[in-house]
Amino acid sequence: MKIVLKQAGKYAKDAYITMGLTCGEVLLEILMPFITAIIIDDGLQASNLSVVVKYGLLMVLMAVVSLAFGATAGRFAAKSSTGFAANLREAIYNNVQTFSFSNIDKFSVPGLVTRMTTDITNVQWAYMMCTRMAVRAPLNLIFSFIMCLIICPQIAPTFGIAALFLFIVLGVIMVVTIRIFNRMFDGYDDLNASVQENISAIRVVKAFVREDHEDKKFSKASTALYKLAVKAESLLAFNNPAMMLAVYFCIIMVSWMGAEFIVSGTLTTGDLTSLFSYIMSLLMSLMMLSMLVVMITMSIASVRRISEVLRETPDLHNPENPVFEVPNGDIDFSHVNFSYKTGTGKNALSDIDLHIKSGETIGVIGGTGAGKSSLVNLICRLYDVNEGEVRVGDINVKDYDMDALRNQVAVVLQKNTLFTGTILENLRWGNADATLDECRAACRAACADEFIDRFPDGYDTRIERGGNNVSGGQKQRLCIARALLKNPKVLILDDSTSAVDTATDAKIRAAFRESIPGTTKIIIAQRISSVQDADRILVLDEGRINAFDTHENLLKTNEIYRDIYESQINGGGDFDQPA
Repeated sequence: MKIVLKQAGKYAKDAYITMGLTCGEVLLEILMPFITAIIIDDGLQASNLSVVVKYGLLMVLMAVVSLAFGATAGRFAAKSSTGFAANLREAIYNNVQTFSFSNIDKFSVPGLVTRMTTDITNVQWAYMMCTRMAVRAPLNLIFSFIMCLIICPQIAPTFGIAALFLFIVLGVIMVVTIRIFNRMFDGYDDLNASVQENISAIRVVKAFVREDHEDKKFSKASTALYKLAVKAESLLAFNNPAMMLAVYFCIIMVSWMGAEFIVSGTLTTGDLTSLFSYIMSLLMSLMMLSMLVVMITMSIASVRRISEVLRETPDLHNPENPVFEVPNGDIDFSHVNFSYKTGTGKNALSDIDLHIKSGETIGVIGGTGAGKSSLVNLICRLYDVNEGEVRVGDINVKDYDMDALRNQVAVVLQKNTLFTGTILENLRWGNADATLDECRAACRAACADEFIDRFPDGYDTRIERGGNNVSGGQKQRLCIARALLKNPKVLILDDSTSAVDTATDAKIRAAFRESIPGTTKIIIAQRISSVQDADRILVLDEGRINAFDTHENLLKTNEIYRDIYESQINGGGDFDQPA
């Protein structure tokens, strides 16, 4: 709770003003029944019109001031709660930006989206209710009880019994429903995951006619959420019956006991009237508290989920005195072991000892799960090794400033992502200050200029969300051009020409040799034609180095490489290249 409330920031002042105004509003409301008793006893019953007028005008003035306090408090409450929610969203977003891949792996994307939408909305409403209702209800309850004690102390135990009864009932409900709400918000994650997966892959769903399967999957998540919500709301429904039981108990007891006290002369008619007002005020306060319990019960589950993200600290940190300059593209792996989950005993990479000279072109090949992507992720320090050392430019990657390292180690990942905006804006992700001529040169090297020039708007062509208006091969070439604009010391292509035909692939590799001869190039590929011209080729098998040599030598000495080569050649070659 402390972690979450810290995000109130400058809006905490508005919350305190809300509380102060609410206190003033309550105090004025509490005094009104007391003045009503004076009007009845000293004005109406004594036929004293001046008392009625004087105290009547005072009541009108108090009502107007109380109304002004309430309206102003509502304005400040809205400002503080919405500001608090905005700060929470920004804090979560900013913290997520600092996460390493291993941190992100702990939270699903739908889970983070739910936290930034549903959970924060719940906390926002609970915060607003706390700044007003959590102040108003207890104050009303306390002052009403004090006034009842002043007017008729003999009736006070009645309220104590009702309050104790409600405290027990609401306490039991709160304890049980918190557990249900925890499960319910996890159910929101599953529901959002189903929606997100279906929409992002809608083309695949329709291509395989799997709409019915997706409907069932969504219905399953929705039904589970529905059942949890019904269970929680069914328990919360006991609030109102319990409240009404307490209300009627108090009314009956006060009516019975008050009538006796009036007959005996220990209580006046005005006192009984104000007593009923205070009783209703007291019971309404209990009603507000029960509503507050419901909202807080829901928000506690949300607070827990939000604080999980805010408490998460990045696994990767910059050193105290980081290195900001990458000397060259030399890459050295010294007996590296790496696992995505430490302690499981299952390594993604085992005893990797590898040395690459600056300017070399290295091909990486291997079966699915061989550790190809894991290997290159360690070069730009997207993960840290468990054992051993990775060095770039003869300096341990842990000694670099991470931004400086990643600016010099450009990676085109397996999953290519373009952002909403023009082609030029997407290219300038690689270099914000790149000129149009520099962007054109990068696109020529990546063979992207071929299709860009065919667009009516050229480099000002708008890319839709996710790059849905360009083909897979076009998207890959734009991502390669974007990486080239960084003018990196190391360029990593993680299976990023898989959607490009072999002729274009060959042109891209030829352009690399001419335009960035001093850059170390690591090309991960599934087809032999993409790597056979490399200076050396690394063969990975189950996270270990199986071989590291030239294409010609590997054909002679390495069985795995030879099997891959022969299966592709005997199978007719690549899809656009004859055997």
